[in-house]
Amino acid sequence: KTVSLQLEISISNNEQMAIIIKKVSSKKELKTFIRFNYELYKGNPYSVPDLYDDMLNTFSSKKNAAFEFCEAEYFLAYKDNKVVGRVAAIINNRANQTWDKKEVRFGWIDFIDDEEVSSALLKAVEDWGKQKGMDTITGPLGFTDMDAEGMLIEGFDQLGTMATIYNYPYYPQHMEKLGFEKDADWVEFKLYVPDQLPEKFVRISEIILQKYKLKIKKLTRKEIKEKHYGQKIFDLINEAYAPLYGFSKMTQGQIDQYVNTYLPLLDLRMVSIVETEDGELVAAGISMASLSKALQKAKGRILPFGWFYLLKALFIKRPKVLDLLLVGVKPEYQSKGVNALLFYDLVPTFKKMGFVYGESNPELEENKKVQAQWSAFESVQHKRRRAFKKAIL
Repeated sequence: KTVSLQLEISISNNEQMAIIIKKVSSKKELKTFIRFNYELYKGNPYSVPDLYDDMLNTFSSKKNAAFEFCEAEYFLAYKDNKVVGRVAAIINNRANQTWDKKEVRFGWIDFIDDEEVSSALLKAVEDWGKQKGMDTITGPLGFTDMDAEGMLIEGFDQLGTMATIYNYPYYPQHMEKLGFEKDADWVEFKLYVPDQLPEKFVRISEIILQKYKLKIKKLTRKEIKEKHYGQKIFDLINEAYAPLYGFSKMTQGQIDQYVNTYLPLLDLRMVSIVETEDGELVAAGISMASLSKALQKAKGRILPFGWFYLLKALFIKRPKVLDLLLVGVKPEYQSKGVNALLFYDLVPTFKKMGFVYGESNPELEENKKVQAQWSAFESVQHKRRRAFKKAIL
């Protein structure tokens, strides 16, 4: 096959119904790539659209720090001159080196319920990966762990979150028919805020504080800026998440990007950190009011009125749902119950702020340490998502 600047693959037994795959090569095509998801899920009550400007930055090699160690191409599928699918092909060289693999990732995949379309999209990723020396295709994954990952396989009737993927039930059916197998599963929980913490939970938390000489700290904007707590938190995440599936250590460029982009949006009452007597950070928990409904109302746009819905949800009229964005504990403290201290601090705040339940971020199904921390709360596992893989022949 000849690969040109604009890759085209026709896959069909019927010439009039050929699927054409085109490599995105202009800003206009990138806009089409981003907007296809909004159009495919228009009116869907469970899908939460990404912000268009965030997606532009994510896919830009000049603005996304992950391109320090990643390379990518984006593909659109056309049928009868109409866009019917999209996919990103990504090679995270840092992750491949860390895990001694030769994987090409597929991410941001969307397609109509047509196996020729999904097959053609994934074949484009395989072919590109094969040219780059890869031997396995896996996904859906983003550039790094900080991007949404995992195809929804349970919980199609549940509202999505801003940090996760929503997809139609036919997506995983296509993957299985195309010969993809399970690589990893994540589970998600709906966690109800109790009226008060169980006495046993409180007692254990206080014992842990005394035994390991720890202290719970609430941050101020001034401290974040002057004492570099943003840097400390992401250094902790790098250490805590190192053993997790597909994780690649964040670079300084990525950390700077996340600190500057996301920390200013946080309500610091919903951030908790645990330190030693000497000020060493050993645990951090970051949560925020759910932006799912606000993002739906914004339709993926900050302008003209999207900013209003987002600010209203964050600071004016909060929803009853919160997102548990990040929980990180230093490895040597992970078996000492230190993660309980975060919720010992945060749960009374959640109750006071009027939250009814929280959405956990996806947790690897085998990560029993993380799931054990929910045992003190009423919880429901309501979603499951999967990364698929297949050998490239």
